[in-house]
Amino acid sequence: MAAAVAFAVTSTVAPPAAADGEDPVGVLAAPPTYRVYGTREGLVGGTTANGHVITDRDHFAALPSRRALSPKGSGPYTVRVCAPSTSRCAYAPVWDVGPWNTTDDYWNASRQSWTDLPQGRPQAQAAYQHGYNGGKDQFGRTVLNPAGIDLADGTFWDALRLTDNAWVDVTYLWSGSGPRGVVRTGGGPLTVRSGPGTGYSAVGQAGQYSTVVVECTARGTWIDGYLGSTNLWNRIGPGHWVSDAYLSTGTGNPVAAAC
Repeated sequence: MAAAVAFAVTSTVAPPAAADGEDPVGVLAAPPTYRVYGTREGLVGGTTANGHVITDRDHFAALPSRRALSPKGSGPYTVRVCAPSTSRCAYAPVWDVGPWNTTDDYWNASRQSWTDLPQGRPQAQAAYQHGYNGGKDQFGRTVLNPAGIDLADGTFWDALRLTDNAWVDVTYLWSGSGPRGVVRTGGGPLTVRSGPGTGYSAVGQAGQYSTVVVECTARGTWIDGYLGSTNLWNRIGPGHWVSDAYLSTGTGNPVAAAC
């Protein structure tokens, strides 16, 4: 193993802002966010680690540890991926394992492997940038890029509008707390908007089965969706809103306080 190297890790874990003397709305404990290198997975027609057959313009993510692998057709492990270069964000269930390693849960404080690396630093990034582990992954392969997350084509091209591999800010949503909802569209991705209505700009997409945290709610545009008709909208991230007509929360009532 390479000699110890000093690493800088970009992390953003602050909860939503609140007025003086008030608790933050919705999220009780904010999940960690780390800036890592994102790569396009592709491999249409192949099978992911959870048995999903990859389709054209698919929406999912891959992380280098089975500790964050969602079962097929579900998304208890979901990431929010935001691309600074495009100002777009994607919500995607984790359905595959990779890139490079399979035991590198770098987002955890107590990681399975490479325990001398700081939390938030993928082993592949350390190997590529600093020659960690002789510049090789756990299988002895020379690491050719610093990737910490793989993104399916739809997540990469359509949700984030990336044209090449890029540094992205990844939030590991299952690590936080707060009421949850599951994106249900019956098929393709759900448009994420900047406010509670169709008149607001589209700022990204949420893949089918993504499990998101509902920070707070508001009334807005009436929507006839997969789960019914409603004017209830849910804020699932900073400036990120989706209609309750596409978010299964187990109740027909708001699951979080008004924004």
